[in-house]
Amino acid sequence: MKFEGRDIISIRDFSREEIDYILKIAQAMEPLAQKGSDMLKGKILATLFFEPSTRTRLSFEAAMHKLGGSTIGFAEAEIASVRKGENLADTVRTVENYADVIAIRHPLEGAARLAAEFAKVPIINGGSGAEEHPTQALLDLYTILKEKGTIDGLKIALVGDLRYGRTVHSLAYALSNYNVELYLVSPESLKMRREVLEEIRGKIPVTEETDITKVIPQLDVLYVTRIQKERFPDPAEYIKVKGSYKIDLELLGKAKKEMIILHPLPRVDEIAPEVDGTSHARYFQQVWNGIVTRMALLALILGEVK
Repeated sequence: MKFEGRDIISIRDFSREEIDYILKIAQAMEPLAQKGSDMLKGKILATLFFEPSTRTRLSFEAAMHKLGGSTIGFAEAEIASVRKGENLADTVRTVENYADVIAIRHPLEGAARLAAEFAKVPIINGGSGAEEHPTQALLDLYTILKEKGTIDGLKIALVGDLRYGRTVHSLAYALSNYNVELYLVSPESLKMRREVLEEIRGKIPVTEETDITKVIPQLDVLYVTRIQKERFPDPAEYIKVKGSYKIDLELLGKAKKEMIILHPLPRVDEIAPEVDGTSHARYFQQVWNGIVTRMALLALILGEVK
C-alpha cells in the first residue's frame, strides 16, 4: 500500500484493505491528538475553500496543528483572487508553491479531480459539489468501528437527502466494501443517485424506502442528513421535501437500545434537541473522530507514517 504523495479525491479510489489501514492509523492518532506531536513540523497545509465551511476546514486545520504543522488558506472564494477572475487551475498552481498538501472544497462537481490534474502536491477533496466527500466517509466509518467494534454484519440506514448529499454518496460507496445491509430512506424526489445505486447493489443488499418507521426497528446505525436547501436548483422543490424526517424520542422508542445516530452536521430540524441527551447520539463524537482521521490521512500522504 502506498499513500505518500497520493491524492484523496474519491473513496472509490481506495480498496477495503487501504480503508482498514487508514482506520487503524486513525486509532493510533488518538493519543497524539490529546497531547500533540511535531510529526509534521515544517509542513504546510493550504485550505482552499471556495464554498462556506466551518467543520471541515477547522477539522483539517486542527489535525495539521496537532501534528505540529501549519496552515494557510481562505474560507470564502469572495476574498480570494477568484473574485478577480482567476481560474481553479491557476489558483492551484500558485498555491502549490506555498504548501505541501492542499485541501479543497468547491461547489462544482469534478473540481477536486481537476485540481489534482494540475497540482504537483497532493490534493484532498474536502467536498466537491453534490458529488463526494471522502474524508467524511472515512471519519464516519471510524466512528462506526469505534462505537460498534466492527462494521461487518451491521444494518445501516442513510436518511434524508440522498440525491444531493455528497456525504451519503461517499459513505454508500465506502460501506459497499463491507458485509453490511444498507437501507436508503428518502423522499421519492431525493432518492440515491442511479450511478451510486448501480455500483453498490452488486456488492451489498440495498433496500430503498420512504417511510423511516418501517426500517428503524432493525437498525444498528442511523445516519441522518439534512435536506440541503443550497443544492436545489428549484426552491419550490425544496419546499415540498423540507422537514420530511424528524428523529425524535417517539421514533426512537421503536429503535434498538444500542442503535447509534450519526450526522455529518450541520443539522437543521431533522434531529430533535432532546435526542442529544440519549444513548443513541454520536454526532458530536464524530467531530473529534474527524480530527484523528484527518491526522491519519495527512501523516500518510506526507510520508511520515508508512
